[in-house]
Amino acid sequence: MNTISKIIIPLFVLLIVLYGVKKKVNVYDTFLEGAKEGLIMVFHITPTVIAMVFAVNIFLDSNFLEGALKFLEPLFRLGRIPIEILPMAILRPISGTATLAIMNDIFVNFGPDSFIGRLASTLQGCTDTTIYVLALYFGSIHVSKTRYALPVGLFADLMGIIAAFVITIIFFT
Repeated sequence: MNTISKIIIPLFVLLIVLYGVKKKVNVYDTFLEGAKEGLIMVFHITPTVIAMVFAVNIFLDSNFLEGALKFLEPLFRLGRIPIEILPMAILRPISGTATLAIMNDIFVNFGPDSFIGRLASTLQGCTDTTIYVLALYFGSIHVSKTRYALPVGLFADLMGIIAAFVITIIFFT
């Protein structure tokens, strides 16, 4: 399997080059044009990504999340929802990297095969980084009126969070 995985990408690139030659396309010039467009796209996306990372870091460093969770802790304990998963559920629409760090902490503290470890894994798969995606994609093409994209995306994330809880309870309890 390891040998196959090392061969597939070069073989795929070779197939693309051969297809381009067969179609009489100047493969090298087309490649350079695509690389140039990619660099231009990176140039346009970079400010949006930096602003998003900056905003997430300010949010995390403000300790607002911990304060809000302390207030809601009795409600979630009543519903037998582990309070340790809530930062991940709240931050998932904002930052995938932050939620991966939270999930790693959950794995270290509780184990990946614990209920909360499985819940964290399911939550990671059932939701997306909606705000990050909207900021990145809409910011890169300078869309300022997102209309329903944010509410619908956040609603989909909420349904994903609920689905993660239900799926984990059904399959792992």
